[in-house]
Amino acid sequence: MSAAKIPTTIVTGFLGAGKTTLIRHVLENAKDRRLALVINEFGDIGVDGEILRACGVENCPEENIVELANGCLCCTVADDFIPAIEALLAHEKRPDHIIIETSGLALPKPLVKAFDWPAIRSKLTVDGVIAVIDGKAVAEGRFADNLDAIAQEREETQTIDHDNPLEEVFEDQLLCADLIILNKTDLLDADEERAVTARLAEGAREAAKVVRAREGRVDPLILLGLNAAAESDIANRPSHHDLEPGHDHDDFDSFVVALPAIVEPTALIERIIGAARAHDVLRVKGFIEVAGKPMRLLVQGVGARVQHHFDRAWKPGEARASRLVVIGEKGIDRDAVIAMLSQP
Repeated sequence: MSAAKIPTTIVTGFLGAGKTTLIRHVLENAKDRRLALVINEFGDIGVDGEILRACGVENCPEENIVELANGCLCCTVADDFIPAIEALLAHEKRPDHIIIETSGLALPKPLVKAFDWPAIRSKLTVDGVIAVIDGKAVAEGRFADNLDAIAQEREETQTIDHDNPLEEVFEDQLLCADLIILNKTDLLDADEERAVTARLAEGAREAAKVVRAREGRVDPLILLGLNAAAESDIANRPSHHDLEPGHDHDDFDSFVVALPAIVEPTALIERIIGAARAHDVLRVKGFIEVAGKPMRLLVQGVGARVQHHFDRAWKPGEARASRLVVIGEKGIDRDAVIAMLSQP
């Protein structure tokens, strides 16, 4: 067994930013390394794990993919994260590199701190924290109600605290990152991209670099091998929650909508868009059965931007259930959302 620490990359980013797509691209292109994944989701259905298992790449076999659903690694380090890491390290063929995909609502700093725990500090190092940014969501003002007012408040109070929970999560992810992936640049015009780039420069650490991307296509050589040793640089990664004893997700809620098989996708996509606009849904994702089709339909929505495609064939004996995870801010009218999505 090698005494060298295994490098670990933490991939963070808000709901729907493109973390899973980025990781899938890494799996399909980092052929020279034996990889392992730890995937964490906020919600009861492991959609991201299913997407990544469908890759079927030899350098990341299914036994090297650990899924921790319905939780948040920044809250369950002792109960979930360390046992998952210990299980990966116990494999006969230890991974060369571990990639951790946090939930879109996770704060990366508590997870980085966990790498200083005695159980893993001699075995792993944080090679880098990567924040994936949905450029269009930033351009649309999703993470800031009024930047000028917030800047003035900071100047007057010398604090980064405010009352927008979306922006708090977004900023905590930026403030911990060694590398920022400005994703979905194909959705931005030139003025929007300039504004988003300025917003990232305002919120990120000075040492963080920004890389533009479409559909998460970034060379693995850029993502892996940063050698940041972030666990030894924790003091330079401020957080809104540094003075809090713990962290919870009381500002957000998620639920699952079970649906019957559909005849064709168009009507369902229109209902999802309508529900997102009417009830400020942050994220929708899941798998849908289309009657008469041998393949399952993957649906992914960020606000009112919804994509869908057939990702793979239903497996023999697999339950062809249609289920969507819906995530919104606390107080979202789940009954109204379910009613809209369930319309015939």
